[in-house]
Amino acid sequence: MLLKKRERVVGEVPQAGMADIAFLLLIFFLVVTTIDVDTGIFMQLPPPPDPEQEPPPIRERNLMNILVNAQGLILINEEPASLQDVQQLVMDFVDNENRAQDPDLAEDPRSAIVSIKTDRQTPYEIYIDMLDEVIGAYRQLRNEAAQREFGITYREYQNRVSRDDNVIREMYPQNISLAEPDPGS
Repeated sequence: MLLKKRERVVGEVPQAGMADIAFLLLIFFLVVTTIDVDTGIFMQLPPPPDPEQEPPPIRERNLMNILVNAQGLILINEEPASLQDVQQLVMDFVDNENRAQDPDLAEDPRSAIVSIKTDRQTPYEIYIDMLDEVIGAYRQLRNEAAQREFGITYREYQNRVSRDDNVIREMYPQNISLAEPDPGS
């Protein structure tokens, strides 16, 4: 007599709860994941001015006006300039005290203000490049001062002192004014 083979019953994993588990895992990862939103240009803004206090007077001599128009052309104190010349022009303007003693440049680095104004149609790349050149000028001035005063680079100097004790930063404060475009432009 032939024995019939019994069919094997294959056990199944119940899948009714799988969707719930997947949903809970999704919620868990959304809650614990951090999203880096620190993109863009990092600029430390000054505190808002007191509306009842008059702004301090600024001598025209201590103000360098940089205008970038809609075509991406650069005017420094109403004179055309190329992007490659900006860093050296800013360095000369800010560090007049230690360089040429030109009466048309800033009296000293602490009172020098670099004002950057753009048109609403200014190409974003030109604006970023301009800002990089101005910040690079301050970086170069600080590096030269650290080499002259302490014989090390400014980055090494920064690592050794606290932010409040940074003498080089006080010598060359980064006074950059980002002026808003005119409403009509």
